[in-house]
Amino acid sequence: MAWCADQRRARRRPERRPGRGTNAGFTLVEMILAIVILGVGLAGVAVAFSVAIGRSGDPIIHQQMLAIAEEMIEEIQLKPYATASNTAPSGCSRGTYNDVSDYNGYATSGQICTVDGVAVSALSGYSISVSVATGTLSGVAAAKRITVTVSRGSSSLTLIGWRTDFAS
Repeated sequence: MAWCADQRRARRRPERRPGRGTNAGFTLVEMILAIVILGVGLAGVAVAFSVAIGRSGDPIIHQQMLAIAEEMIEEIQLKPYATASNTAPSGCSRGTYNDVSDYNGYATSGQICTVDGVAVSALSGYSISVSVATGTLSGVAAAKRITVTVSRGSSSLTLIGWRTDFAS
C-alpha cells in the first residue's frame, strides 16, 4: 500500500523544475507599455534627425555664397583704380569692365555669370549685386569701398573690400 500512496501523491502535485517560477514571460499590459515607450522615444529621435537633415544644406549654401562674393571682390580689386572709357556690356557680361568704378550697380538675379556673360548652371538661384563708392580709408582719400552682396532665397551674405589708388 505504501507504494500506491506514493504514486497518488506524485499524480496530485507535479514536481517543479529548478529555476522556473509559476510566472514566466511578460503580460500583455507590460508588452503594450514597452511598445508605447519605444514608439515615443523613436518619434523623438526621428524629429531630431529631420530637423538636422533639413538644415544640413545651410552651411554648403553659405560657403558657396562666400566663394562667389570672394571671387567677385578679387576680380574688382584687380582692376585699375583710375576711370577709363569702355563700351557697355550686354547682359551679365563683365568683359568690357576695365576699372573698379565700372562694377558699380552690377547685379544679376537668379544666376551667376562668368566674365564673358555665360550663366553658370550649377549656380542658378544665386543673385549678386555690387556697389562701388568713393570713401576714405584710414586717412587715404583716394579709396573706393566695394560692397558685394550674394543671396539665395532668404539667405544673403555681404562682403566689403577696399581699393586704393596706391599709384598716385
